[in-house]
Amino acid sequence: MTDTRQQLIDFIKADAVFHGDFTLTSGKKATYYVDLRKVSLDHRVAPLIGRVMLDLIKDVPDVVAVGGMTMGADPIAASILHQGAAAGFAYDAFVVRKEPKDHGRGRQVEGPDLEGKRVIVLEDTSTTGGSPLAAIEALRKVGAEIAGVAVVVDRATGAKEAIEAAGYPYFAAIGLEDLGLA
Repeated sequence: MTDTRQQLIDFIKADAVFHGDFTLTSGKKATYYVDLRKVSLDHRVAPLIGRVMLDLIKDVPDVVAVGGMTMGADPIAASILHQGAAAGFAYDAFVVRKEPKDHGRGRQVEGPDLEGKRVIVLEDTSTTGGSPLAAIEALRKVGAEIAGVAVVVDRATGAKEAIEAAGYPYFAAIGLEDLGLA
């Protein structure tokens, strides 16, 4: 385990794991909640997320952009974009809205033109895989080629299986065992 990855795990455990009774986006109930925005928007932690996620996806060939459903994927994509630029990678970022805008250009996917380009779909914390699959649907409409799905924290509740069943590689940086939640 890299020192950077361990630092990220320590920050997540200290600042982003909450215990109690929670309802997840999927509607499922949980006794803990990983609120990654508590750390992904923190100046100390965002660079760690970028470096750990770069390490996770660096061997996926020909990827030109990263992003996913707003809001969870946005800070992850920004971290990868900035840390990637600092390390000599040329990853752009994109944002996928839940619905196309009803004004302006009416876009659902914002950022660079992705037609014919290989992209990685991001998620902060993965439960069912619903958000990345929704992002993939929107990205396919603009002609993007999906190279895989990469998540910071995998809850081990079916997302990996759903993404792989849909035909996409799944990459997770941190699992429940890393956070002492397994």
